Amino acid sequence: MDAIESHSRSLSEDAEADSIIAARDLRFRVAGAAGEVNILRGVDLTIRRGEAVGLVGPSGSGKTSLLMLLAGLERPTGGSLLVAGQELGAMDEDALARFRREHVGIVFQAFHLVPTMTALENVAVPLEFAGRRDAFERAAAALEAVGLGHRLGHYPGQLSGGEQQRVALARATVAEPPLLLADEPTGNLDRATGGQVMELLFGLRARLGTTLLLITHDEQLAARCGRVVRMQDGQVVEAAAG
Repeated sequence: MDAIESHSRSLSEDAEADSIIAARDLRFRVAGAAGEVNILRGVDLTIRRGEAVGLVGPSGSGKTSLLMLLAGLERPTGGSLLVAGQELGAMDEDALARFRREHVGIVFQAFHLVPTMTALENVAVPLEFAGRRDAFERAAAALEAVGLGHRLGHYPGQLSGGEQQRVALARATVAEPPLLLADEPTGNLDRATGGQVMELLFGLRARLGTTLLLITHDEQLAARCGRVVRMQDGQVVEAAAG
């Protein structure tokens, strides 16, 4: 029995060493009007480097809260969370900001572009924060990669919804982060435009070798990922191959 347990533990350690995300008994609760609300209730999840994972589940199951923890935008209230080999719960705000800049790209349902900045300036922002001297050259190349090389000087208000989401996608991938988090990225788009954005997302992910965690209500879209993880009531209830 000892040998079996030792072998099992060794396999688990090997999987964790190859992972970009390793959550163990991850918990997240917030204060509500009627007291504390448990949003994540002991999530266990491992995602290997380079995987594409679709995250599905009903509204209120904790998907977006999990993404916020993985991005370092919220803090766990219990358990362990390693992302890119770093324990996020132990970091202060400055360390979390550096972590996001170096390791994570995020695409939300809402575009979150700065309205007073051009498409080029919006995409260059993370590179400027990182002190990259070639920020604008790389931003222009990223916009070209999503088919917006002719829209560099346009402001968000001058772009369609699909174009704004493509700018957001270029911004999320311009620094070639090892982890890309996408939360219903086509939720504000019509079906045809959303399909175009998703083709770009999967294409960029494949070209860069980036790990992708995609939150979606679309089961067919989730199935395009190599693995589908299902959440319910703040827990992972299934993690199957796509």
